[in-house]
Amino acid sequence: MLTKRLIACFDIIDGRVTKAVRFQDNIDVAPAEELAHILYEAEIDELIFYDITASSEKRPIDIETVKKVAQLVFIPFTVGGGIKNLSDMYETLKAGAEKISIDSMAVRDPSIITAGAKAFGSQCIVLSTQVKREKNLPSGYEVYIDGARKATGLDAMEWIKRAEELGAGEICLNSIDNDGTLLGYDLNLMKMAQGKVSIPLIASGGAGKPEHLSDLFTETETQAAIISSMLYSPRLERNFAVKELKEYLLTSNIPVRPPSC
Repeated sequence: MLTKRLIACFDIIDGRVTKAVRFQDNIDVAPAEELAHILYEAEIDELIFYDITASSEKRPIDIETVKKVAQLVFIPFTVGGGIKNLSDMYETLKAGAEKISIDSMAVRDPSIITAGAKAFGSQCIVLSTQVKREKNLPSGYEVYIDGARKATGLDAMEWIKRAEELGAGEICLNSIDNDGTLLGYDLNLMKMAQGKVSIPLIASGGAGKPEHLSDLFTETETQAAIISSMLYSPRLERNFAVKELKEYLLTSNIPVRPPSC
């Protein structure tokens, strides 16, 4: 059985990690490189970095902060935000990223998925998509872009299915409704997604306690979970250590990479 992955996701503004609830009211947490090093030492499995205002501000990704983080972590490192073309992808990979996350630009120009997969390999292209419940769409979920600020009218399940066909190697689904609420993942969303695609799925939005992870991994086929709020949200009464979460999952018979000590 493949091990499940625990991922820290950094929402970056001006080189600093922030935390929000449903993409609003961001609270400053720490410099990106400082928190990245702490979590790497704590044995987080992967790191995702989103420059969350790059697309809406129509500017390039904060490449200098990408470089600072990449110099301090030696785990899979995915980077997204403001990536518009192959040149942007190349510069981001050259700065130290191992995977490229595309979101808003992929909706505006889906051919960027295929171009990226052909140039760098499907394993390098992650489709990140922000979705919100919408009863008038077939799946009940709508895709949003520009930092979850703009509705697209796209049905989320049709979009991720198309993204796989275009060459995406992994999909990160973030529930806008659950994001930052600490009330648990949208399990219905993940169950629906696993019936639409065969590539790995990352769940994002809502984790607040270890039981939410066990619920996700036992009730769905999701391969990875973003756990940012659990690690460093100022809204939690207490934060959890990566080791603590992995030990909990191991005792629950959920396969994860064991902590080294």
